[in-house]
Amino acid sequence: MIKKIFPFLICLFMMAACTSSPKVDTSSAKETKENPHHSAKTDDVQTITYPEEKNLANIKQLTFGGDNAEAYFSFDDKNLVFQASNKKWNAECDQIFKMSIDGHGDTSPPLLSTGEGRTTCSYFMPGNKEILYASTHLADKACPEAPRSHNGKYVWPIFESFDIFVADLEGNITKQLTKEPGYDAEATVSPDGKKIVFTSTRSGDLELYTMDIDGSNVKQVTSGLGYDGGAFFSPDSKQLVFRSSRPKTDEDVKVYKDLLKQGLVQPSKMEIYTANVDGSNLKQVTNLGGANWAPYFHPSGKKILFASNHHVKGGRQFNIFSINTDGTGLKQITYDNTFDAFPMFSFDGKKLVFSSNRNNGGTRDTNVFIADWVE
Repeated sequence: MIKKIFPFLICLFMMAACTSSPKVDTSSAKETKENPHHSAKTDDVQTITYPEEKNLANIKQLTFGGDNAEAYFSFDDKNLVFQASNKKWNAECDQIFKMSIDGHGDTSPPLLSTGEGRTTCSYFMPGNKEILYASTHLADKACPEAPRSHNGKYVWPIFESFDIFVADLEGNITKQLTKEPGYDAEATVSPDGKKIVFTSTRSGDLELYTMDIDGSNVKQVTSGLGYDGGAFFSPDSKQLVFRSSRPKTDEDVKVYKDLLKQGLVQPSKMEIYTANVDGSNLKQVTNLGGANWAPYFHPSGKKILFASNHHVKGGRQFNIFSINTDGTGLKQITYDNTFDAFPMFSFDGKKLVFSSNRNNGGTRDTNVFIADWVE
């Protein structure tokens, strides 16, 4: 899953979504009469809802300040695990935290990662007493440098030192799930609690893999050239939804391979795909252009929510959209004029959690929000 697709974007969390996540630089987004929706104030109260957001009710802000993203529900829908960088919490780069679905109040939320290295893509394990996440801490206790530009192009770093770990809710690592050389991250758990899907470079390319919940029985799911990542299971645990940047032209293929050798990817062109858990029945759902990512299945299993910048010239705005699994019925869900992403439904299908730059007072802060879902 956090946190963070262009030079004017800043990463929220590295290798999230779990998908790498773009964060928009909102330093130029000021409170103006011409911009009534973004951080608009009425009697000193900033709005966090937009009238067009018909599918969301009772939106509540759960974090206030810093970079907070990739918040995912526990199986009992009572808690959220998320990644954040916040100097007030002694998190110089992304670390993993837990909070109630009511937020964490005025206190710092519990830290569940080691506080060392860089982490990403946390998710609750079955039973709600453990989480999994990826971390670089075995290679170096310091936050690794995260290049964002290469030859004038926006890039994401693919840290070879990422491995996937399981930790209890006191932050003690109980198991290391991956030990292969190269990048292993972006892990999520199936609703039935039996499988984990993750992204790895062990084949020489960025592909999806599954493993049993104990880390055994690893199987490769995708094989097409390109970055397959940010995968989640369908509600019945039989399918996967993910985002992929699959180069087609000789030039794009060369650029992709050259960057990957340097531990980098260029995430400006991504579309949403689905496949069966074994990789069969691969389908491209979107063909919108731009960056389409952070997908999650609707509780019905017949629609997908995802983040996209296809609808704005220059790609400077990300919003959440829904689409049918057959590629029809595209609909805009959120309307912040800077950044909305990382949607996840509660397991009972009643709530949606997401990250947004709304109500941040014109800063670069990205916060976690929760809402009731309205059909």
